[in-house]
Amino acid sequence: MNRLDDVQLQQLAQQHGTPLLVLDCARLLQQYQALQDALPKVDFFYAVKAFSHPSVIKTLSQCGAGFDIASSGEVELLRNLHINPRRTIHTHPIKKHSEIRSALRYGCTTFVVDNIAELEKFQQYKNRVGLLLRVSFRSPDAVVDLSRKFGCTPAEAHSLMQQAHAMGIHIKGLSFHVGSQSKTASAHVDAIEQCANIMQQFTEHTGKPVSILDIGGGFPADYSQTGDAPQAGIYSFCEPIRIALAQLPEHIEVIAEPGRYLVAPAATSSTSVMGKAERGEGQEKKTWYYLDDGVYGVFSGQIYDHAVYPVRSLKQSHKTYSSVLAGPTCDSIDVIAEDIQLPRLEI
Repeated sequence: MNRLDDVQLQQLAQQHGTPLLVLDCARLLQQYQALQDALPKVDFFYAVKAFSHPSVIKTLSQCGAGFDIASSGEVELLRNLHINPRRTIHTHPIKKHSEIRSALRYGCTTFVVDNIAELEKFQQYKNRVGLLLRVSFRSPDAVVDLSRKFGCTPAEAHSLMQQAHAMGIHIKGLSFHVGSQSKTASAHVDAIEQCANIMQQFTEHTGKPVSILDIGGGFPADYSQTGDAPQAGIYSFCEPIRIALAQLPEHIEVIAEPGRYLVAPAATSSTSVMGKAERGEGQEKKTWYYLDDGVYGVFSGQIYDHAVYPVRSLKQSHKTYSSVLAGPTCDSIDVIAEDIQLPRLEI
């Protein structure tokens, strides 16, 4: 299906019940192709953490995508789906020894580190692994900052690479993640340029070439999309990134970890009104509709990811009223929309 229409959504809800999350694999493929067109020389490793459903993994695997894993659970998922471990990278910068062993038993040999304590964990595996050093680049334009909790500074990167070299541990390259839902590509460009300098200085000092640059994710998903082709928006967004990547030496392989951009437009959630009540006085009076899903379910991104999801009613009417959409739990924080215009809805 090209896009789920209202009739299809109602039929699926009647067949399976609600709450129901519907994945459109055709749209997933469309998003992947659009990102390939926007970054034609970049090798993609899908961030499994974004949506770990087997159908997502199988669909992207058929496209030739690799996979970015960050937990032992994700390792087991890919193992059970018979994904080639050589097409995986383990990107969590902080790992238990048991998690490292689990990934190695699976066959994943590329890991990310960002500090000396983590580097030392790989001393015993130095003949089996290649590491990517994660560098922190803060981005005020990103909706979710992913460089506060992880990543060394560019200045620290020089020292850590030298220490790894002295320990006999192979540093394959650098990685960064400027944050989720980037509004502009400026942080990507700055990070690419600084990483290129760090890699060049390390090679000049040691004679060891550094061959991989992982530019992370952060490619913005447009939650307001109505099924139109996504190519134009992402191609324009990535233009400064393409220009920056073109300046890198030819021997550097560029990889990325797209997640949300690929899967967000490909999923549609259906939920039902399970109860309603009139609350408030006078002009403050509103109809509260209680749904069978909320912020402890599929809407959790409103709290943890600062996401603003488009919400619409399958019932259409020219006359609408100020309403509240609440989730099903007994927790008062479980409110999806405080003031939304809706037609009169029935349970």
